[in-house]
Amino acid sequence: MKLKSLTIAIALAATSASTFAADKEEGFYIGAFGDYYDASWKNMRAQAGLDVNESTGWGAEVGYRFSDYWSARLEYADMDFNAFDKVAGNRDNIDGERYGIDALYHLDGGPFYGLFGIKEIDVVDDNTFLNAGVGYQYFITDGLFVNAETAVYQGLDKGYTDVGAKIGINYLFGQNAAPAEPVQPAPEVVEVAVVPADSDNDNILDADDQCPNTPMEDAVDGTGCTLYEDREVTTSLLVTFPHDSAEVGAQYFTDIASVSEFLKEHTDTTVLLEGHASAVGNANYNKILSKKRADDVAKELVKDGIDEDRITTVGLGEERLKNTANTKAAHAENRRVEAHVKSIERVKVKR
Repeated sequence: MKLKSLTIAIALAATSASTFAADKEEGFYIGAFGDYYDASWKNMRAQAGLDVNESTGWGAEVGYRFSDYWSARLEYADMDFNAFDKVAGNRDNIDGERYGIDALYHLDGGPFYGLFGIKEIDVVDDNTFLNAGVGYQYFITDGLFVNAETAVYQGLDKGYTDVGAKIGINYLFGQNAAPAEPVQPAPEVVEVAVVPADSDNDNILDADDQCPNTPMEDAVDGTGCTLYEDREVTTSLLVTFPHDSAEVGAQYFTDIASVSEFLKEHTDTTVLLEGHASAVGNANYNKILSKKRADDVAKELVKDGIDEDRITTVGLGEERLKNTANTKAAHAENRRVEAHVKSIERVKVKR
């Protein structure tokens, strides 16, 4: 039929997309749905005097969530149309089937989405339709979600204009990012034993002193040279957000600039921005929102001259509440982005 080669191409494209680096919200999903289709096809050419009306049925779909905003799916529906034969004067049911592809755009990465696609409906004869509509998803768990949608179908072969609706249940197979490697502790400082008096008073005899006239405030090693140690230095960042917002407030620009200066001074360091949300609302939506908060703080660091490849962002949603109380103050404390940056400096050991 007309769409078989196209659906096979889309399936292969979705399979190749499995190598796309994804967060929990991205991955393959499968589902089943109940279907209602309101048709009004008069005097179909394939069978004179036949009117085809509404249909109820069921279906299955398989899709892939490419990002917070886009997904695609293949759909099949088994349909049972109510038909009236005006020549024979009787009413009967006619079996049909629908299959095709849809692209879905998730508004702001949230539960509402718009859709558009192309379908083939086989009943009496084949009819090709373009369809567009809207829908809503609700996650019951991290992977299991239900959805409801409605769409308008516009026929390309005969000019029919129909309306359809469906309610389904789906399961999303997500992916998890690998944990960051822990920072290794700084090595211990080796103290130099005190040696009797010498000309530069560094406790190393002149005969053994390879670095004469070392500053009095410097500790020295066994050769009389200035001793250095690796010392851990840190900086932290805390940015809070209003309810259901990912926009960084102007009052935090100075704190972000301070972290930028630290990163510029320690060019071998990277920063992990952890986005968090309060426990108010849908957990899946909050996880997406927390990732956006971390991404917006990252944009400010980039504006300050920090390379993007030195910045990692993660959205933890409600997983690490700072304050578990069910109060406005606790929720405000939990809506945040945190960062803790560490570096090792080679510094002189003082006496």
